[in-house]
Amino acid sequence: MKQYNAIKVKYPDAMLLFRVGDFYETFGDDAKKAAEVLSITLTKRGAGSDSETALAGFPHHSLNTYLPKLVKAGMRVAICDQLEDPKMTKTIVKRGVTELVTPGVSLNDEVLQSKKNNFLAAIHFDKKQLGISFLDVSTGEYLVAQGNAEYIDKLLQNFAPSEILVQKQNKQQFLEVFENRYYSFYLDDWVFQTEYANETLQNHFEVKSLKGFGIQDLKCGIIAAGAVLYYLSETQHNQLKHIQNISRIAEDNYVWMDRFTVRNLELYNPNSVNAVTLLDVIDKTISPMGGRLLKRWLALPLKNIDSIKNRHELVKHFIDSNSLSQTVTYQLKQISDLERLVSKVATGKANPREIVLLKDSLKAILPIKKELEKSKNKAVSALGNQLNSCSDLIEKISQTLFDDAPVNLNKGNAIANNVHQELDDLRAISSSGKQFLDAMLARETERTGISSLKIAFNNVFGYYIEVRNTHKDKVPSEWIRKQTLVSAERYITEELKEYETKILGAEEKIQTLEQQIFSKLLQYIIQFVDLIQNNAKTIAKIDCLLGFSVLAIDNNYVRPIMDESTDLDIKNGRHPVIEKQLPIDQTYIANDVVLNRNQQQIIMITGPNMSGKSAILRQTALIVLLAQMGSYVPAHNAKIGIVDKIFTRVGASDNISMGESTFMVEMNETASILNNISERSLVLLDEIGRGTSTYDGISIAWAISEFLHEHPSKAKTLFATHYHELNEMTTTFERIKNFNVSVKELEDNIIFLRKLVSGGSNHSFGIHVAKLAGMPNMVIHRANKILKKLEENNKNDEVKETLKQTQNEDLQLSFFQLDDPLLENIREEILATNIDTLTPIEALMKLNEIKRMLLKK
Repeated sequence: MKQYNAIKVKYPDAMLLFRVGDFYETFGDDAKKAAEVLSITLTKRGAGSDSETALAGFPHHSLNTYLPKLVKAGMRVAICDQLEDPKMTKTIVKRGVTELVTPGVSLNDEVLQSKKNNFLAAIHFDKKQLGISFLDVSTGEYLVAQGNAEYIDKLLQNFAPSEILVQKQNKQQFLEVFENRYYSFYLDDWVFQTEYANETLQNHFEVKSLKGFGIQDLKCGIIAAGAVLYYLSETQHNQLKHIQNISRIAEDNYVWMDRFTVRNLELYNPNSVNAVTLLDVIDKTISPMGGRLLKRWLALPLKNIDSIKNRHELVKHFIDSNSLSQTVTYQLKQISDLERLVSKVATGKANPREIVLLKDSLKAILPIKKELEKSKNKAVSALGNQLNSCSDLIEKISQTLFDDAPVNLNKGNAIANNVHQELDDLRAISSSGKQFLDAMLARETERTGISSLKIAFNNVFGYYIEVRNTHKDKVPSEWIRKQTLVSAERYITEELKEYETKILGAEEKIQTLEQQIFSKLLQYIIQFVDLIQNNAKTIAKIDCLLGFSVLAIDNNYVRPIMDESTDLDIKNGRHPVIEKQLPIDQTYIANDVVLNRNQQQIIMITGPNMSGKSAILRQTALIVLLAQMGSYVPAHNAKIGIVDKIFTRVGASDNISMGESTFMVEMNETASILNNISERSLVLLDEIGRGTSTYDGISIAWAISEFLHEHPSKAKTLFATHYHELNEMTTTFERIKNFNVSVKELEDNIIFLRKLVSGGSNHSFGIHVAKLAGMPNMVIHRANKILKKLEENNKNDEVKETLKQTQNEDLQLSFFQLDDPLLENIREEILATNIDTLTPIEALMKLNEIKRMLLKK
């Protein structure tokens, strides 16, 4: 326990798994937490004594079962192993922490998700801007960037790190800017120093300057990247040969979407339970590498028209060439997670089975390379040329390991025959053992006349002969009794002991040799890390593009025409997510959207709630987004001028925990849009101003529309609103056009046609929607009467004054047939009510009270 306490002091904030013999034990508070998280028994050590302490443990071979549960519960876990063979020491066994596993630093397959990166991030706060670095130790991806808090927040949302490292002195600042949304760990201030970060990175990459990586000007980013590497060394992750490159996230290369837009469009995180995201719909990738890359493409759509067209060209080739698509699809299914396999090799954590998977995956790439290279399409053949055959590595692994090599190297039979002569000889000795034992058993049975003799082995005293009690009197005198059972006796002989020494010595030597040969193989593979990682990246790209072709074929998507203009012309566009959620017998109502900076810059969309205004806004953004990712799009045809920024303000998103109302959040998001628009921006605004009073809302919406129209950038805008007053803007502002989502009225009901047609709408059909929602008939009836009065008086009077005016008149009309006493009571009840301060729920309760008075009548 003295040894345990000395080690625990060094890792006070981690759960210490302390190896004792065949078990990992936890003590004290760690034991209580472990028992709760892992559902294992909590016991006591030294019960009743002064040294009594809580104890909980599990077998060492179950580490991969229990470790992920602890990490997923947000714990840091220090694994303390025995550093020497207990047989080789007469004192206490040396122990030390061999690995510190945290949410952001894990190579365990049970912790990792195959199609998601597991990023560790670090943030450095400077006076003017922030630096950030992301590292996925399981794949070797290492990224760096810097910018203002809004940009860093967006990156955090896109990359969703499992753990963030922050300087201790900036803890409060971090929580103020990014709230408590991420698992964070705070490091000493000295780690975040320019000189230390540069030295750490240069030493790791074995370079004299960071210019070769193109990050030398990212001072804040470099400091963050240095903190990440420091943390890896502190968590005992020192074998990092797979981290061979660090690259900047070039903000200028990708479409800008603020975090509100990413959230509003539900690209990869749903806003409600069971909601379907765009990623769910478009992910047709087969390999884990492809799945991870697709999410990156979705977070960072391209702005370079040549790169976009290159992707479209490759997708077209997969669509047109059925045989190529079939070959690539089949081969991709044979490829394991190359990035994570090679990372395990570099960190010394790979097992024989995983090396065989690595070999099989590299072999599966060869037919893909061959098919791509023979294509006459330059873009396709170039993709094939990027793949390396790695034939020497494939041959080396094939010669060294059996194809059915086990997961556990200690189980033996991992190294193939004819690799090592001594190993083959020792195996021959070991395999002949069964024949020797069978011969000995037959000989001794005949000599003693004991028909039920049995030869077996256990870890306590090795090989033994077991004799049932009924034959005890026949046991030869030279046999040595070793153990007495209820119904039998166990004996050893000199011959058995000699055999045991020989056979166990051979097995021990076999295990040692196999470990040596396997270690040399891992060292050999490390020199191929760069080639394997490049293959993995190319396969991921092929997988994404093939997935786009499958998506296009299955859902009738078309290739968009991309150009350098600022025009947007979508014919019969559809929402990629909503159309997949419709019942089989329903078809999605497609719509045209035309936006340009000269004639139709702002489209003002009116129409009832639930009619599909928001869907039209969102689908326009998603079509642009898909096109610039390199995908085909859900439309009859689409002509898209490159967009550099997509802004959306869609739906309510309260931030009550930070003291911000719906309206405040709405205004914050809208202000961010207006302050950052460019001539290539696409702006989507939904119901701006509804969070305040009617006239305030109309005024704000009008002023925002006017600002967008008069702004020099003339940003393309879709503005959905229920303020019909905004339809008047088209008479004053030439580039604002009115459209409405049409409905069909049938008596007292409406049918949503979901078709966008030219012209404004003067009717919100809000009461009809309330009726569809199941609102009580009394409320619907009363609402219709008030609406009629409002429409009659709306020309000059304030809304509230109109309500007051209609209050008494309507009551007189409604209750003229009632007996005087009841009428008087109801009149008094209503006149005593101050409708200026009445909440909606209080109004309904008051209505219910009046209803009860009537029912009594």
